[in-house]
Amino acid sequence: MDVRVFGEAFVTLFVITDPLGTIPIFLALTGGRTRKARSRAAAQAVLVSLAVICSFAVFGQQILDYLGIGIPALQGAGGLLLLLVALDLLTGRAEDPKQVEDVNVALVPLGTPLLAGPGAIVATILFVRRADGTEDYVALALAILAVHVALYLSLRFSGGIIRVIRESGIVLVSRIAGLLLAAIAVQLVADSVLGFVTEAS
Repeated sequence: MDVRVFGEAFVTLFVITDPLGTIPIFLALTGGRTRKARSRAAAQAVLVSLAVICSFAVFGQQILDYLGIGIPALQGAGGLLLLLVALDLLTGRAEDPKQVEDVNVALVPLGTPLLAGPGAIVATILFVRRADGTEDYVALALAILAVHVALYLSLRFSGGIIRVIRESGIVLVSRIAGLLLAAIAVQLVADSVLGFVTEAS
């Protein structure tokens, strides 16, 4: 295993997925649910993210080429989807657990595009392109797995925060998370527009 490739891939994906930064959004979307439901949602979200990242690692470039989709289009779609979720958080519509089933929260927006978002997908595709030999592929696979273990641990034990901040704190966290998520969404859309402009020039 190439330790350099592992370290570079792990740090890059860790920063992009931001395990600690996803905690407020996770709490905002699952705060009204039971501890067991939150744990299940955490596991499902991480498994979905792992499946998406691995799929793009193996077939990503072929999928994009076959569908004629460029990286800017992927960024734009992810940004718009995150913006819809951010608006729900800001307006309070995401706080009623009856409106969204746990499995749906785990799939969208937690699993994708929050965890396995355009940034993580693009970074994974680029690392696969640069990989040279079995050792590099093994290092990349272990880095992806290690990042998702970190994601699971951060989400799984975020319940302790709920016991400290209570319901009123969750409302505040929801608003802050919505604002941050909206900023991330706008940045993705801006990157998408810049990408289209660069391709056209």
